[in-house]
Amino acid sequence: MMRQFGDGWPEPLGLMLIGDGANIAVEAGAASDVWLCLFDEAGEREIERIRLVARTGDVWHAHVAGISAGTRYGLRAAGPWAPNAGHRFNPAKLLLDPFATRLDRPFVLDQSMFDAREKGAAVDDVDSAAAMPKAIAEAPFPSPLVARPRANWGDLVIYELHVRGFTKQHPGVPEPIRGTFAGLGHPAAIDHLVRLGVTAVEIMPASAWIDERHLGPLGLANYWGYNPAAFCAPDPRLAPGGWPEVRAAVAALQCAGIAVLLDVVPNHTGEGDRHGPTLSLRGLANAASYRLVTEDQAHYLDDTGCGNTLALDRPLPLRLIMESLRTWALRAGLDGFRYDLATVMGRRPDGFTVDAPLLTAIGQDPTLRHLIHIAEPWDLGPGGYRLGGFPAGWGEWNDRYRDTVRRFWRADRGIIGSMATCLAGSSDVFNPRHRPVSRSLNFVTAHDGFTLADLVAFAGKHNLANGEENRDGTDGNHSWNNGIEGPSYDPAIRARRDRDVRALLATLLVSRGTPMISMGDEAGRTQRGNNNAYAQDNALSWFDWSNVDEALMEFTARLIALRKAVPALRAESALTGLPVVDSGIPDVDWRTPSGDRFDTSKWQDPDNRTLVAAFMVPAEEERAASRTVVIFHAGEASISVILPDPRELLTWHLALDSATGEFPDIPIDRAIDVGPRRVMVLLEQVR
Repeated sequence: MMRQFGDGWPEPLGLMLIGDGANIAVEAGAASDVWLCLFDEAGEREIERIRLVARTGDVWHAHVAGISAGTRYGLRAAGPWAPNAGHRFNPAKLLLDPFATRLDRPFVLDQSMFDAREKGAAVDDVDSAAAMPKAIAEAPFPSPLVARPRANWGDLVIYELHVRGFTKQHPGVPEPIRGTFAGLGHPAAIDHLVRLGVTAVEIMPASAWIDERHLGPLGLANYWGYNPAAFCAPDPRLAPGGWPEVRAAVAALQCAGIAVLLDVVPNHTGEGDRHGPTLSLRGLANAASYRLVTEDQAHYLDDTGCGNTLALDRPLPLRLIMESLRTWALRAGLDGFRYDLATVMGRRPDGFTVDAPLLTAIGQDPTLRHLIHIAEPWDLGPGGYRLGGFPAGWGEWNDRYRDTVRRFWRADRGIIGSMATCLAGSSDVFNPRHRPVSRSLNFVTAHDGFTLADLVAFAGKHNLANGEENRDGTDGNHSWNNGIEGPSYDPAIRARRDRDVRALLATLLVSRGTPMISMGDEAGRTQRGNNNAYAQDNALSWFDWSNVDEALMEFTARLIALRKAVPALRAESALTGLPVVDSGIPDVDWRTPSGDRFDTSKWQDPDNRTLVAAFMVPAEEERAASRTVVIFHAGEASISVILPDPRELLTWHLALDSATGEFPDIPIDRAIDVGPRRVMVLLEQVR
């Protein structure tokens, strides 16, 4: 066909349908030529290659007539092959538009995507187009969604899940949509979350990703999705229906009262280290996109452990990540984001700062600033551990909480003081900058590490299925096996493990801060001791709906209901030890089993296994001030606990005993017998 061409415009970046065609704008400042490549309807045959002639600054652009919704396209760029100077141009490699919003197929790593010159070849003219996904031109998305009510941090109970793993084996979800967003939005999937009582889901990465190059020879594939290749497009494996499918699932969850957060990976790309594939940014603007070693720019700085690090203080990657966040927020209708290895987001050449360009941009953006933002507050680079260092309104994954709670229930010595701090919301971390303690994202398990069932059944990791001779995955699990490593049919050992699981769940749900439960922990899910199942896209990682522990499920649901019903367990204010107004009772009162208040010697006792916490919250509107006592006893012997004096006309009622799994609601005199290894909750109620 005879196409009409015009200079077009340098904004917006990417391909935008406009008028009788499309505007294409590509940032590739060091390139000598850039082409738009059009493909047939199957995305298999390149039918036209259009050179972009106009240039404004670093942006090549054109308006091309005759392009419509559904057109498959890619990019090519020519320029110097000079890795030592940071340039890796090769027009034989088809490149994905970094701002593409839909792909015609998933990424499948192929040898043609690698540049043979990196291994010493004189030339590489092997075309990668046959192996590369093609971007699909999309019509302008419908008007922005109606503004959603802001999720209340104090009400959040988060459930971390994997779209594929959650429904892949769900018998109530139609088989054709299992493992997809459509499956997640199915009533059978949502019913489980509603029954559980969670108020938010945190969905593991859903942007299109690619396998790491070492997985193929091992017969494995990336399952978790933390290796992004297209930030603005949902992965076709999870959303074969594209954005409408994602939006429908999100809307269904929100209609059920469940906020939706997405785990995003704005720290590296699947292009990996210098030996990795050329997919997009590497072939367009390598030096402008990645942090490179100053002395030899053929090498990438690797603050992520994934081969490269995005330079998010520079215009192109900053723009790309901001655009991806806005795309997901507007098209999917999300309530917020969780950021993987978030320290990278605040890195400049001289280190981390909370005032870095990307963090500042998110805080000022009218689409993003009011959403929930949760940081994983570390990366692998120098000074990368930044717990407490993110913007005041953000939440942060609190791994110190995770490790402290695990060590307390493992009966480590000298942990009682740290345990009290974590139970109170880690205010030492979050209060100095006047942050509510709800910004402490408390968790005992997550996708990365043991499941809850495995935490109490394995003293060490068992990762041989990953093909790395058990070298991968952390050794710092703070786990225990209750006498036998791995599965056991001994009733006594199984009872001990069940008891410990309930104690851990109870601790999480009665702690100040925002709790997060990992997929399947409420049902006894196991990964058979694998603590790094990122490449296990199989039954090892999927939710086994045929083997749900119904008793544990019911216990977890009632725990969440108890948390919602008791203000003292979910209040957002930092605890001070000072009297609550009009009550004369401190907002937190730490006591020993004998009823004495803790003094320095008791805090420093390395063998203390018991902590009694009395929480007090002031009146809420017309409700009376409420007081709650929580007993944490990790010892192996039964003890007697003296409770604080109840207020006039009130008495203590036992509301939870984690060891038995019961919620008895029975009155208690001033003393209560506490058996081994349990959490007990008592509420002050009218006689």
